Amino acid sequence: MLSKLDSVAQLDERQFALSVRRLADSLSYGSDNSPFLGAGIEYVQSRLYQLGDPIKSIDWRVTARTGKPHVKQYEAPKRMPVYLLVDTSASMCVSSRPMSKYAWAVQLAGGLALAAIGRLSPVGLVACGDEAYQLRPSLSRLQIMQWLHRLRRHRLDERTSLSAGLRLTETMAVNRSLIIVLSDLHEPGAVATIKPLAGKHDVIVLHLIDPAERGRLGAGFLRAREAETGAAFTTTGRARWTDDAAPAHELKGGQVDHVRLQTDQPFLPHLRAFLRKRDSRARAAR
Repeated sequence: MLSKLDSVAQLDERQFALSVRRLADSLSYGSDNSPFLGAGIEYVQSRLYQLGDPIKSIDWRVTARTGKPHVKQYEAPKRMPVYLLVDTSASMCVSSRPMSKYAWAVQLAGGLALAAIGRLSPVGLVACGDEAYQLRPSLSRLQIMQWLHRLRRHRLDERTSLSAGLRLTETMAVNRSLIIVLSDLHEPGAVATIKPLAGKHDVIVLHLIDPAERGRLGAGFLRAREAETGAAFTTTGRARWTDDAAPAHELKGGQVDHVRLQTDQPFLPHLRAFLRKRDSRARAAR
C-alpha cells in the first residue's frame, strides 16, 4: 500500500499549489454563477414593465395572462456555503496507479475550494478519518491551502469516518449548503447517511475508483487484508471484489447527484461535463 505521504506528496508545496490552481481554473472554465458552486437567485414576484427594464427579464407567462408586459423580480444573488468532505481512510491510499484515490481527492478538494472562493462562496472542509478535523466556511485561500498541506501529510492507517463527518457537517450547515463528498464509499452505511441530506442541501458525491478494486488482475489465489478493518481474506485475481455500481443506483434513488471517477482514466473532462449538466438542469428549474 502506498502511504498517504508518498501518494500525495510527489509534488513539492509550490508545484502542488500550482496544480490546485490549474485544476480550479479547469473546473471553472465555461461555468457561470450557478448552483455548481453555491450561487443562486430567488424569484420574488412579477411587476409591470417599466421603461429601461431589460427585455430578458420579461415574465412571458404573466404577460400573456394579463395582456400587460411584466418583468420578474429577484432577490440579490445568494452564495450558499460549500462543504467539502474528504475521505482520509486507508482504503483511499491503496493504489495501482501513480496517483491514488487519496491524492486525487486532496487535489480535487483544493480545486473545487478555490473555484468556489472565486465566486465568493465560503468553503468549509471536513476530514473524515480517525483524526477528524474541520475548517468552518471561509473565504480565505490561505486557510484552504494550509488545510490542504496538512491533509497531504496525514496518517496512514485510518479507518473511515465518513458517516460521522456527514453528521458533523449537518450540524455545521445551518442554512442550505452545497455538500461535496470525495470518497471511495467503502464505509458500510455511508450511502444511507448521505441520502437524507439531499432533502435539506444540494449534495454531490465524487466516487473515486481504482482499477484494482474491480479485481480481475490475471493472478492466481491471493491472500489479502482489508485496508481499514485489517480483516484477512483469500480471493483470486479473476474475482470482482467490489460492486462500484451499487452506490450509484442507491444514490440515484435518493436524488443525490453522483459521478464515478476512475483513476486509470482521464476523468476531468467527464467531471466538467457532469458539472455543466448539473448547472443547466438547475438553471432550467428556476
